[in-house]
Amino acid sequence: MKQAPFYTALLDPEQPAPDGLTDGRGAPAGKRFDVYRNNVMQSLTDVMRAGFPVVRKLIGAQNFDIVAGAFIRAQPPSEPIMQRYGAGFDSFLAEVPQLSHLGYLGDVARLEQALRLSYHAADSVPLDAARLGDLATDALGAVQLAFAPAVHLIPSAWPLFDIWRFNTEDGAPKPQPVAQYVLVTRAEYDPAPHALSPAQGAWVAALMSGATLDAAQDTATTVDADCDIAAAMALLFAQNAVTGLMLDPSAKDPA
Repeated sequence: MKQAPFYTALLDPEQPAPDGLTDGRGAPAGKRFDVYRNNVMQSLTDVMRAGFPVVRKLIGAQNFDIVAGAFIRAQPPSEPIMQRYGAGFDSFLAEVPQLSHLGYLGDVARLEQALRLSYHAADSVPLDAARLGDLATDALGAVQLAFAPAVHLIPSAWPLFDIWRFNTEDGAPKPQPVAQYVLVTRAEYDPAPHALSPAQGAWVAALMSGATLDAAQDTATTVDADCDIAAAMALLFAQNAVTGLMLDPSAKDPA
């Protein structure tokens, strides 16, 4: 039996059982296949519900199940690790016409996926902030930072952190119309999101791409000349987001 028709039928309840599929007694396995198919789809839907609770809340449980089912059929799992399943859901949501009025929805999905990935990321040893203080002033600007595997940065033109908090915390303030980057860290066991201004987000993004502290500062101040870089730096070290530094740009490994 070819795998493609089986896979297609497995994820689409409208499709008949594949030709030639039999049970242990050689009889057609239509009913048994239906049960198996229902279990598979239910399991994958449960994974999506658990992974994207805020998206589900924003569009409603019934609508979410419909959209999640369409996503599962369009982009079935490609690996056995279900904790990571859902990559690409943000882009998929952006292509659903009925959800086009929720421009921030894809960013919310991206944030929720980042929180999942952060939770399951490898452990790391944080860098002591005193290491920066030990450097000569003229050498500090040439430093590059290494980041923990659990760290993620989600840029957004929407008040992304405020939207997430408003839908997850009782009594949270209503989102205001400002752009927010969200930094996801895992200081100990559970990941946490943190709001950054666009300039602070640009600074962190530059550092994560390998820029030196001087170059990252130039990037940030281009966005906002009054960017509070000190607060962003303090957040990185307080959240154990930094794992190493490199003084020589030609070096291969962080010091």
